[in-house]
Amino acid sequence: MKKQILIIALTLLPLCLMAQSEETSVSGQINSAREKIRSAATNQVFTGFSGGMMLHIGYMFSDDPRKIFSNAGLGSEEYIKSLPKDGVGLGLGGTLRVHLLNHIHVGAEGGMTLMPLGGVGNIRMGYGGAMCDFYTTWGKVRPLIGLSLGGGAMKRMYLPKEPVVYIPEGTADTTIYNASYTKTPFFYLDPYIGLEVDLNSSMALLFRIDYMLPFGRTGSGLTDIAGAVKWNNFMTPSGPRFYVGIMFGKLKRE
Repeated sequence: MKKQILIIALTLLPLCLMAQSEETSVSGQINSAREKIRSAATNQVFTGFSGGMMLHIGYMFSDDPRKIFSNAGLGSEEYIKSLPKDGVGLGLGGTLRVHLLNHIHVGAEGGMTLMPLGGVGNIRMGYGGAMCDFYTTWGKVRPLIGLSLGGGAMKRMYLPKEPVVYIPEGTADTTIYNASYTKTPFFYLDPYIGLEVDLNSSMALLFRIDYMLPFGRTGSGLTDIAGAVKWNNFMTPSGPRFYVGIMFGKLKRE
C-alpha cells in the first residue's frame, strides 16, 4: 500500500511542478502586460519637457506721448508733439514647458523688454506668468499657436531737457521736477504663434511672434487723469515682438 502511494506521489510530482511553472509564467506575463499598459498610458500623456532662453525685438507704440510717459505735465503742447510715441523694444526671456499628449505645451515663462526713448527716458517692462499652446509635428518642424497670461510692472522714466513746472488744474500747488519715474503693475494676455525646428533629439530652435496686451492704470500722481483711469484700461506702449530662442530637453517626435 505504501509503495503504491509513493508511486502515485512520484507520478504526480512532475505534473505539480509543471503547473506551478506555468502559473509563475502566466503571472509574470500578466505583470509584464500591466507594466506595458501603465507605461504606455503614462507616455501617451507625458511626452516630453523642454526649456530655454529667447531674445526678442519688437515695435512698440502709443497714440499720445502722455500715455508713453504716464504723465500729463510734460510741458507745452509744441514740446509734447516733439516727444517720441513709438520705438523699438529689445529684450530677453525664458520658458519652461511640459509636453502633454504630444500636442500641448504647458508651463511658465517670463521676460523683460526695454524701449529706449531717444535721450528723454525709457520704458522697462518685466513680466511673468503661465503659458499654454497647441502644436503639431511635421517631421522636424512643429508649428504652434498659444496664449500666455500673468502679471508684471511697467517702469517709465522721463528726463525732460529743462525742468518742468506743473500746476494741476483747479489748484495752487506747483510741482517742479527734473525727472519723473512711475512704476505701474499690470495684468496681461499675450497671444502668439510660432515655429519650432528640431536640431537633434534634445535641442530645437524656436521662432515666435506675439502681441502683448497689458491692462492696468494708465495714469500716475503727476497726471490730471489719475482719478479717471481704471484697472481694466489697455496700457501703452505695446506692439508685436519677434522672438528667436533655443530650447533644450526631451523633444519627443512621434
